[in-house]
Amino acid sequence: MAVYVMEDARVEVRAPRRIPAREIEAFLRDKEGWILKKRAEQEKKRSLVRENDLTDSQQKSLEKVYREAASRYIPQRVAHYAPLVGVTYGRIFIRSQKTAWGSCSSAGNLSFNWKLMLAPPRVLDYVVVHELCHRIHMDHSAAFWASVEKILPDYREHRKWLRDYGQLLDVKSLRLS
Repeated sequence: MAVYVMEDARVEVRAPRRIPAREIEAFLRDKEGWILKKRAEQEKKRSLVRENDLTDSQQKSLEKVYREAASRYIPQRVAHYAPLVGVTYGRIFIRSQKTAWGSCSSAGNLSFNWKLMLAPPRVLDYVVVHELCHRIHMDHSAAFWASVEKILPDYREHRKWLRDYGQLLDVKSLRLS
């Protein structure tokens, strides 16, 4: 079983169908403190997002600009870090994943979320290095994290930034001045 606190502070439980409701309820009671803490964090993050004054058309235009920028910039960062990691890679895709900043296929293709263009450059670099290190270790083992740390000794700081503020990376949170 797993419990998730979504961006809108809703609580989602994922459990096999065969698990009785009373077990799920006991699981939730056991996790109540963690759930309340995470919901409060989500509410605080949402309150940081300013009232949006962009029209839908402006949002779409901005997204297009950022996607095009990502299509040019991210491959440059991949090309920079791949030799440092000591790997090759296949194609690079720029996507709009809802739950991932990047991914690496077993064929060596890399996908990156265009919203990384709204993050600090070192955070974007962290995601690039993270995905390139999956070319060596297709898991999140200690050896994988050692590979990431070899290239970016301060990766934990960037990983934390993405966890704390990543949900705010969206053109909807931008304002015209």
